[in-house]
Amino acid sequence: MKSTLEETKLEKLPFSRTNPFQAKVLKNINLNKTGSNKETRHIELSLKGSGFSYVPGDALGVIPSNDPELVASLINEMEWDEETVVTVSKQGETLSLKEALTNYFEITLLTKKILQQAAVFTENEELQKLVLVENTKHLKEYCYGRDLLDMLRDFGPWSASTQEIVSLLRKVTPRLYSIASSFTANPDEVHLTIGAVRYTAHGRDRKGVCSVLCSERVQEGDTLPVYVQANKHFYLPESQDKDIIMVGPGTGIAPFRSFIQERAVNKVNGLSWLFFGDQHEASDFLYQSELEKYKQDGVLTQIDTAFSRDSAQKIYVQHKMLEHSKELFEWIEQGAYFYVCGDKEYMAKDVNEALITIIEKEGAMARDAAEAYLKDMQKQGRYQRDVY
Repeated sequence: MKSTLEETKLEKLPFSRTNPFQAKVLKNINLNKTGSNKETRHIELSLKGSGFSYVPGDALGVIPSNDPELVASLINEMEWDEETVVTVSKQGETLSLKEALTNYFEITLLTKKILQQAAVFTENEELQKLVLVENTKHLKEYCYGRDLLDMLRDFGPWSASTQEIVSLLRKVTPRLYSIASSFTANPDEVHLTIGAVRYTAHGRDRKGVCSVLCSERVQEGDTLPVYVQANKHFYLPESQDKDIIMVGPGTGIAPFRSFIQERAVNKVNGLSWLFFGDQHEASDFLYQSELEKYKQDGVLTQIDTAFSRDSAQKIYVQHKMLEHSKELFEWIEQGAYFYVCGDKEYMAKDVNEALITIIEKEGAMARDAAEAYLKDMQKQGRYQRDVY
């Protein structure tokens, strides 16, 4: 038995990634209105008693649990007994199979390593072929968009014990979300802006592990295991009279809500300009009334929006930047900080491209000089990106 002293010591351990805090859900609302193709949750969590604090730009790590329906499908597929006790860690920690598949293991992602190790438990020729060195490309393609259930269905029959199969899996990884609130404005609270991920691939409906947990299964009063993750590469200027330009379409608005709240509380002199975009103005203008009030109060100097599905030609945030290229370049020349948050694949690339074009045109420079100008801004910490 543990001594009381040891137990007290454990309780005193600071909350962290390895010892997450159970944060109570205070609010969980859908920001999108009727007719939207999207579901974006605004979640407010209590940090009372956590000892956590954060600054604008930081992220919150959420440790998710898996979809109970997916867990049940896995257990049924393999005709397992959910009460079977399995070892989940090198330290010999044990859990029931159901608990392990729900809260401990990552079951929605496949890796090359999992398939290679699984191949010894089946005589399935297709899998034996797939894991050959010369088929690495096909193996990678197979893993993309598939999960453990796909693998178990596609390559059976299996001659492996429950323990052998779960030993292939890795521990569930925390999901990181940009914090959408200012600690100064909301002490003891943290807010998140989470877009629910749902799609169909390989004949099955798929759900984002954490985003759908937050949109479908977490109610007010429930708790989520969380920790604060500092972000040293995304932060407000130290000097409060600096101007800031923020480009955050969709859930990319999150850190900028935190920036704006912080600057409102601190009554800064610096100007701020927000570019926000989404599909439809009527249903997808996240935090609209809040942002409009900030504009009215002079906390936000300017808001430019791009709603891609409201016009015959799709208009995105980079198009709005180009429309205002002269003024934008003036702000930059006067020392403004430029921030981008959101989709890495397309948006951040397009915004980067638009920025170079603006510097090239308005600064009357050659393209390579414009690129060097932007590189220099980055070195000074005046061009920061939080992309995913």
